[in-house]
Amino acid sequence: MYRTILVINTMHIGDLMLVTPALRTLRESYPEAEITLLTDKPLGDLVRCNRNIDECLLIDKHGADKGLLALVRFIRRIRRRHFDLVINLHRNERASAIAAFSGAKRIVGYAQPFFRRFFDQVLPNNAMADTPPDRVKHQVLCHLDVLREAAGVTRIDDRGLEMWLPEEAEQRAERLWQEHILRGEGGRRDGKTPPQVVAFNIGASWATKRWPADYFAACADELLREGYDVLFLGGPTDVALVAGCTALMEERQSPRLHVLTGQVSLAVLAGLLERSCLFLTTDSGPMHVGVAMNVPIVTMFGASPVPTFYPYDAKDILIKTPEPCHPCGIHDCPKKGAAHMACMKHIPVAVVMRYVHELLAAYGGRPARELPRSGAGSHACRIVEL
Repeated sequence: MYRTILVINTMHIGDLMLVTPALRTLRESYPEAEITLLTDKPLGDLVRCNRNIDECLLIDKHGADKGLLALVRFIRRIRRRHFDLVINLHRNERASAIAAFSGAKRIVGYAQPFFRRFFDQVLPNNAMADTPPDRVKHQVLCHLDVLREAAGVTRIDDRGLEMWLPEEAEQRAERLWQEHILRGEGGRRDGKTPPQVVAFNIGASWATKRWPADYFAACADELLREGYDVLFLGGPTDVALVAGCTALMEERQSPRLHVLTGQVSLAVLAGLLERSCLFLTTDSGPMHVGVAMNVPIVTMFGASPVPTFYPYDAKDILIKTPEPCHPCGIHDCPKKGAAHMACMKHIPVAVVMRYVHELLAAYGGRPARELPRSGAGSHACRIVEL
């Protein structure tokens, strides 16, 4: 029996959300243990209210904890905690070093080659690009394999991705919803019919994950003409991208078009998604947040491998083209002319809108917070290959 457990994942938004089924399974297996999650400081609001952990420990890897000496000091803090079990679910040098030198009684999970000698058990992350095709698994399932094979877990409790909002984020999301959606110019005058809002996220960390801005603009125009509200989300780095997209729209003056890009935290973004009835998004961190908030999703995949990072919810739809270079894992497409970004350009607006309408009809345009969750079972999304 482990009394104190540390789980490490210090990477990106989506990577962190994909750890949440493992946290639930750990809590189910070790109900009396004190479970701590270590993650990157800017992502803390995504998990600090997670009901399956006792503590969220943050590392400021781009600030106070940046650099080798700061990392050594941070590891000393970890060593003073005397954890019984450390589970590393992030295979980079920093996470591997923290786990390797944590001083825990048992250290398991993923590791870079140099640090493997300090682990009690190292497992492959079969969601990585170097995995043989016959062994590839979704990232969530790889994390659960670590628990099963190295952490003494005998029963997997996988209910999909989960997130609970901090109270201040919930209140902020409600205020923004009231001000921009319900009481704004696009609000329903009779006060009886609530707006049906389709959220858009058009940014992504890699250019090769972005569907063309004019395609998104065409989708937004069509939805606005049909009576839906359209809400553009995204972070500060997406502001210019969204401005360029909305400038291409014919309905850019519509009172039902709302742009909150760069104006909300990740937790508030999650609260807005919970109130939306559909999320049209790139393969990105916010996509996985949307999964956790139970909003139906239509997404387009280009550079990323589908089997390992698809939206982890059976009601979602992923669209891809059979380009021979997919999945390339490249940040910027090296091809020229018509072949440049073919994986994205060859997904037509008409096809995407067909599946947008299918999900809107299937779930009645109801906000995500009113939809039932899938619970235990398969969380594989529907994959449409053109």
